[in-house]
Amino acid sequence: MKVIGIDPGTASCGYGIVHERDGRLRAIDHGWWKTSAAERPELRLKTIFDAVVELVALHQPDAVVLEESFVGADARTALSVGQARGAVMVAAANAGVDCAEYSPARVKQVVCGYGRAEKQQVQKMVKVILGLQVEPATSHAADALAVAICHALAPPLLRIAAG
Repeated sequence: MKVIGIDPGTASCGYGIVHERDGRLRAIDHGWWKTSAAERPELRLKTIFDAVVELVALHQPDAVVLEESFVGADARTALSVGQARGAVMVAAANAGVDCAEYSPARVKQVVCGYGRAEKQQVQKMVKVILGLQVEPATSHAADALAVAICHALAPPLLRIAAG
């Protein structure tokens, strides 16, 4: 199973691709896209959409998975993240790839064994689980790999429920 994980955001949007075969995970690629706050919102979303379209075309994943939005005190940030999530989901839908979502607590539970793990713990565990030489450079890339790991390791019924 090949999974593209996305940590959605308009300023920085992380991505990570993992491949699971016979219970073994391997990282294929990871990174993040940045957009400028000076750019018009629709162009920022188009950048994310186009990048996901390119990733899906290049890697032909079985699923695109996202971390569910965390609605904190800042409604503006939540709206912005929601728009980025929409761009990702439409890009996947246009390619005929299923989407799934996992809560941040679920992802942290699977990857770190603790649903309230700190970002640094997630980065360290992603490195260990995937056998990377170094931790992902940003928490956005690490979070994207973590959500991909979560989906790749999920039992089949949980994957169905997440979609």
